[in-house]
Amino acid sequence: MTGPGEGHDEVERLRAEVRDLRARARTRPPIERAQGILQERYALPDGDSAFALMQQASQRFNIRLRMLAEAVVTVPRPDHGERLWFPQRVRHPEPTLTFAPGHGRQARNRGAVLSAVLSQTLAVVGTGMGNVQVADRVRGGLRLEKHTGLTEDFVDFFEHVSGEGTACAQAARDIAQVTVRDVESDPVFSEPARAAILEAGSRACHSVPLTTASGLCVGMVSAHAEHTLREPTRAQLKALDVMGAEAGRWLAWHDRTVVLDALEYLHSLGRARRGTRMRRA
Repeated sequence: MTGPGEGHDEVERLRAEVRDLRARARTRPPIERAQGILQERYALPDGDSAFALMQQASQRFNIRLRMLAEAVVTVPRPDHGERLWFPQRVRHPEPTLTFAPGHGRQARNRGAVLSAVLSQTLAVVGTGMGNVQVADRVRGGLRLEKHTGLTEDFVDFFEHVSGEGTACAQAARDIAQVTVRDVESDPVFSEPARAAILEAGSRACHSVPLTTASGLCVGMVSAHAEHTLREPTRAQLKALDVMGAEAGRWLAWHDRTVVLDALEYLHSLGRARRGTRMRRA
């Protein structure tokens, strides 16, 4: 006979398996689409060779394989026979990040920058729970990339956000910070979103858009609190505005510099290895 504790453990194990299957289902389609594109473009003998091509570029430029695959799928293909993918590209210097470790020294590590965004936001708001989302190239909306202090069920539920029904969606739409002092009563949430947030132990939240110089929202950082929040002070709002603008400009720079560098390298390697078999690392 299974005891109460063993039954609970089994349920949690099954829930973890479901979350893992969902995560794989979200990640595989763009990678598989990119494999097909690269296999055709460089006359590669199989999908594994296309995967190996992306893997080398991903590791060399320290960007996630999924992110590189999404770029392959969404960026216009190089001209036929062109040695460079982006022959007319203009390069720009890396923007300064006053809130990141190193105080403005070259960062280039996207994961470290997103972690610094989250840490700075939590420090300003004064809480220990939060997450960072970035614009989803393929599906639109926002995709969760960094989090701390939140449950796995929360992360699974809010893996992708679009449309209405959340504070982060409203902040992205209005390009403005949004404070929710009481999750239980605020009308910004859909009922499923409200239930998921409360279940995670969050009673209030504050969302800050990450924006480019032209005002485009390319990401979002949200702080969650176990208690109701006071309205942020002017100084807090100003500090978060500055951080959001710096982070947004950096993310835009990373997309048009580091990601495109990775695509250029991938294109050069694909041309050099055209028609040959490659192995995964």
